[in-house]
Amino acid sequence: MDGRAASLTITDKIPHLLDAGITLTVLSAVTGQQDQRFRHLRILPWGPAGLRFDLRHRIALKWGRGLRYKLCTGLISLLLSPFNLLERSIIGLQSQWSWMPAAVFRALIEIRRERPELIYTTGGAYSAHWAGYWIKKLTGVKWIAEIHDPMLFPGTTPATRNLQFQLKLEGMICREADLVWWFTEGALASAQQRHPELANKGRVIYPGAEPPQVQAEYVKGAKLIIGHFGSLSAVRSLKPFVDLFAALKSAFPEIAADIEIHCYGGPVDSAGLEAIRSQGLDQHFVLYGRLENDPVTGLSGRERIQQRMHQCDALLLIHGTTMDCAEYIPSKWYDYLWAKRPVLAFTHLNPSFTQMAINHGGYAVEMDDKTAALNLLKSLHTDWESNHLRKPTLSPIGTKQAVEMILGEL
Repeated sequence: MDGRAASLTITDKIPHLLDAGITLTVLSAVTGQQDQRFRHLRILPWGPAGLRFDLRHRIALKWGRGLRYKLCTGLISLLLSPFNLLERSIIGLQSQWSWMPAAVFRALIEIRRERPELIYTTGGAYSAHWAGYWIKKLTGVKWIAEIHDPMLFPGTTPATRNLQFQLKLEGMICREADLVWWFTEGALASAQQRHPELANKGRVIYPGAEPPQVQAEYVKGAKLIIGHFGSLSAVRSLKPFVDLFAALKSAFPEIAADIEIHCYGGPVDSAGLEAIRSQGLDQHFVLYGRLENDPVTGLSGRERIQQRMHQCDALLLIHGTTMDCAEYIPSKWYDYLWAKRPVLAFTHLNPSFTQMAINHGGYAVEMDDKTAALNLLKSLHTDWESNHLRKPTLSPIGTKQAVEMILGEL
């Protein structure tokens, strides 16, 4: 899906896979653009909830979200609603589940036609790995799996049918896949503890990010500009940082007067937006939203974002508030490293990531440690004021490095 980290992670690998002489046939959902560089098959899910989700995105891509979109998606929802209720009561899984049988059906046709040497599943969406499991069982083709996010929150017991299934699927992956990799050491360690059958098939491969297509010169201005780029949500909310900034303004108004936070990407989450407004911080938080193609310069939205990253004094990284933060690194961090600006990271339950951010020349602290977090903001301001902002000390992590590690394991 365009703009989603899970899609970007695999899309950025593709040029390096092609350069390595690998012939690709890609099966994906229909929610993004069709790639013309290889055989790309976009598949609709077979279940009503998944079908409704994907069709809404396809219609939005074609017509936008105006009147035609509302009429068409409303009719689709109405027609599918009784089937949705039946699916929910019988299956009880996330809507994505039904992409699996559609993908397996089409994959079996393609395998007979193409005779591939390898099945590679990536996600993101667990339906891809479920499809990989059945393809391996039915064909015996070698299968490798790339798991982006922990399938179970550490220290929790799955309470819903969907979470129980994810735990079961994780075991199926660990048992049947020929090679599996995660994006953090913590995620791999947890999976090995839950599923000893993984044995020595597990790896940690940092996904990295592509070098920026455009750059811009950093020039210190009259304000300390902290840029936030990427999506926010109820579980990765701007609110804790807003509350921290409000505390800074209350205790050190002269420092807060120098600071602006510029937010790019999707909308600010509702809790974060309410905190900004209720605490009267609108003059400090500038909300730019999503940047689109610029017809004057010819720059794409992604290129414009890359320029802005280079121009900020520091880059704000919000880790999140949920238990899976212990095994998760936001993908935006890898983009930040290429901008060569100090990262201001507020982490959660992940001391190894905190240290990694510091090692790369960033400012990082556990968000729950309010005193340390406040002192970190003050330290950032002091360094900016004296023209001694920290500089990245290690090389960025690139997608090409990840692909070379993957190919080295095959």
